[in-house]
Amino acid sequence: MVVIVFRARLREGVDIAGLEALGKRMFELASAMPGFISYKDFSASDGEGCSIVEFEDEAAVKAWYEHPEHRAAQQKGRAEIFSEYRVQVCTPYRERKL
Repeated sequence: MVVIVFRARLREGVDIAGLEALGKRMFELASAMPGFISYKDFSASDGEGCSIVEFEDEAAVKAWYEHPEHRAAQQKGRAEIFSEYRVQVCTPYRERKL
């Protein structure tokens, strides 16, 4: 499994309705990709948002990263939506379930 942790802060004056529509579309695309496992969104009281996305393997992550609509959304995010962001691509070395 590969876990992507995307943490970000929005620019002032971002079109929230447009951002929500873009997020919905990205979820539709990602969840239809081979190897997709899950997606969750969180927001902190200090304004930071965090998305956690899980894929089966690195090939699935690469395919998602290179998807043309996702690439366009990445560019839009850098240019218009996020004041700062950080992406971490991780492989769990331990997992416990209850």
